[in-house]
Amino acid sequence: MRVLVVEDFEVMARSIANGLRREGMAVDVVLDGNDALEHLVATRYDVVVLDRDLPGLHGDDVCRRIATDGRESRVLMLTAADTVKDRVDGLGLGADDYLSKPFDFSELVARIRALGRRSNRPLQPILECGDVSVDSNRRIAFRSGCRLELSAKEFAVLECLLSSKERVVLSDELLERGWDEFVDPYTTTVKTTIRRLRIKLGDPPIIHTVREGGYRIGEL
Repeated sequence: MRVLVVEDFEVMARSIANGLRREGMAVDVVLDGNDALEHLVATRYDVVVLDRDLPGLHGDDVCRRIATDGRESRVLMLTAADTVKDRVDGLGLGADDYLSKPFDFSELVARIRALGRRSNRPLQPILECGDVSVDSNRRIAFRSGCRLELSAKEFAVLECLLSSKERVVLSDELLERGWDEFVDPYTTTVKTTIRRLRIKLGDPPIIHTVREGGYRIGEL
């Protein structure tokens, strides 16, 4: 899942981002509304965690733009205000969910995952191909009934390949879905992650390299 965190209090923004990365999400951080809109033009995000009370371009205006531009991103609005009117107003702007500060981090994660399942590219809770399966909610993977010990990036790549339903997934797409904006686009990190994932999956091979510069999961 690719997430954009828009929060002007940098300490909180970085804390949220680091926590979400530990949950296996690819997270970018911006501190103002104008930068958020620029990121949304350049990158496809599953969920935008949006502070409502941004300086400069207000969070309300960012939310309106996301809604009127017809973007796929789901919006989780954060605010210190907690009246019914505030929640109604926020949802009326086009937000998909609303969470008041302070909040419990586990609730934030649960709400982000729920919004990800409601996106235009919904991720099924259980993904399978042959004897390989992934439980997206519990963040665990199996082959032939044996649990696989995967890193966050290995899990993200396997999840992306399984959700593709055997179509070819280009390296650029895997990089976009599994890593944040600071990764070098010319890096070999995808190739390295695929190699480690293949070792952990074992035989017979289930991830295949294709000539177009991508990968496909399934039988030959």
